[in-house]
Amino acid sequence: MTPQSYCEERAARSGSSFYYSFRLLPTERREAITALYAFCREVDDVVDECSEPALAAIKLKWWDEEIDRAYDGRPEHPVGQALAHHIPRFDLPRAVLHEIVAGMAMDLTRNRYPDDAALATYCYHAAGTVGILAAHIFGFRDPATLDYARELGHALQLINIIRDVREDAGRNRIYLPQDALARHGVTESDLLQGREAAGLTALLAELAAQARSHHASALSHLPDSDRADQRTGLVMAAIYLATLDEIERDDFRVLQHRVHLTPLRKLWIAWITSRHERRVARAA
Repeated sequence: MTPQSYCEERAARSGSSFYYSFRLLPTERREAITALYAFCREVDDVVDECSEPALAAIKLKWWDEEIDRAYDGRPEHPVGQALAHHIPRFDLPRAVLHEIVAGMAMDLTRNRYPDDAALATYCYHAAGTVGILAAHIFGFRDPATLDYARELGHALQLINIIRDVREDAGRNRIYLPQDALARHGVTESDLLQGREAAGLTALLAELAAQARSHHASALSHLPDSDRADQRTGLVMAAIYLATLDEIERDDFRVLQHRVHLTPLRKLWIAWITSRHERRVARAA
């Protein structure tokens, strides 16, 4: 198995919205974003699947060093080898890859967030960084596109947090800000025990509004000149927003079940959004 085919299999196995959005890319860009996604899955799995924090920290340190090995032309892991091939072609910034690992490390030392500012820092490391790297792969001419990518990452991460409240609580992680919990009368015990607190719907609706605000901010930063190249990110956002729509229609009952879109619906949204963006690009 080649390094790239390893990454392709890793991405396909996940069934993620990312996978459905970047199937429409030209081959070289698709392979690069697939390698980036596989890297994110590898480091994320270290945190989610390793029950011993000290061992997880050692593994994350190894991945942090693998980034440098990839830039120095001596990667050891198939994902590192695939990334090493794409790094010079798309001028991927080394520091941003390191920030992804730093974000994963935050989950080893912190499982509560006091306020929106603390959560924003986490969202940057967990998703804003990925948005910036993806923007490099998709292509851009205007630096303002990086602001778009960072804001879009923030929006999508907030949607992830809303969707995954139950799963995160099962790992003793609560990303909902502590001050918001107190303001809405929701306790940690409610989340950890899966109890539907009276104020949880309002709290999650508030977070959903923030996600939509960050999405709108992202679009306001996206220059018309780069919109066509960034179409894949817009497709991904459309899939995430459709998921948020379903969560809202379900009255934010995320403690009862996980809301997800079928693969067919994700493909349909990807196709419709991509076609719309092509029309916008032609009209510009």
